[in-house]
Amino acid sequence: MADSLSATSQAATSGVPGWPAALTLAERELVRFFRQRNRVFGGLGQPIIFWLLFSEGLRPNDLGYAHFFPGTLVMILLFTAIFATISVIEDRREGFLQSVLVSPAPRWAMVVGKVLGGAAIALLQALLFLALGWATMPLASSPGELLAAVTLMGVIAVALTALGFSIAWLMESTQGFHAIMSVFLLPMWLLSGAFFPAGGTGWLAWIVRANPLTYGVAGLRHYLHFAESAADTADPVANLPGLATCWLVTLAFAAVLLAIAWRVSRARTSGDLL
Repeated sequence: MADSLSATSQAATSGVPGWPAALTLAERELVRFFRQRNRVFGGLGQPIIFWLLFSEGLRPNDLGYAHFFPGTLVMILLFTAIFATISVIEDRREGFLQSVLVSPAPRWAMVVGKVLGGAAIALLQALLFLALGWATMPLASSPGELLAAVTLMGVIAVALTALGFSIAWLMESTQGFHAIMSVFLLPMWLLSGAFFPAGGTGWLAWIVRANPLTYGVAGLRHYLHFAESAADTADPVANLPGLATCWLVTLAFAAVLLAIAWRVSRARTSGDLL
């Protein structure tokens, strides 16, 4: 029955524009988010606590707000974008996803809509945190650098939401999703230069360089400058990849994960990761 419905859906997608369906699904994700105010509070509360506690604790080691701010922004994007894709499992359980799959809209529209909605939620929370940090610790970045930083944050959000979608599509339970995503969340963030300074040698340094998220964090460090660190003699981006490399890797990361999400969405699931 499921195969016949899928075949009917694919046969009906020819000539049907997908962007209206994608934008409608993205809007649905935003409406659902703003109706659950506890998600907004939780998404901002945890990074604020991490930022204040860790940066104050490491301030004597020349690591403070300026060092942790870009990494905390990425942490907001990471947690919010990936956990927003829990709605994929909920929509399947409630029957909404099945109705989307048999609609005339192409399959990619469903993927793009869910990814854009989750990415928009993550970016909105990151922008609120950016405004809070700006009020607390004035930024010395130019308007062009701020615009570039926000654009890069958007690309990172799309990549991370696509990662969450790819995992959530293969899961049948939220418990399994949390268990699998815990394997990706903290290691990916900790090994991106967000917490520990980038650079160095050894096997751990190679893992950091191989982590695509490292280049998103590095790009934000290039763009976000703070008045309190302007007089520092050490260059905060001396050991970081160049901006061109940061953009190239981050864009490739988003494109590959979007392709994987679209590919995964064409597969049927009979259980967690099956």
